Amino acid sequence: MTLQSVAWTTMLIEYTKSAPVCQAILQTFDGAHPCSLCHIVNKGKASEKKPDVQSPTLKIDIICFARPIWLLPPFAPFEYAASVFPSSDIGYSPPVPPPRPQVS
Repeated sequence: MTLQSVAWTTMLIEYTKSAPVCQAILQTFDGAHPCSLCHIVNKGKASEKKPDVQSPTLKIDIICFARPIWLLPPFAPFEYAASVFPSSDIGYSPPVPPPRPQVS
């Protein structure tokens, strides 16, 4: 499979040198314009031995069950301490902006 990918990539690069990209893609994958590497890959596929007897495939049974997923912790009310804090206790007034020059 890796060798076939290399062949397709090489073919695509070569075909784009003489044709637009869309046409190069069509020529690469239509099967009518194989390169020398494609011939080697096809010979390798043809010479692969197919096993006569299929080996038994083990089937793994997985048991899944639904359980709730908690994205947030349960709400817990929180009571803040009550305090009386009048603004007169602060001791200073808010800053005053600097004077601006008046334009006449």
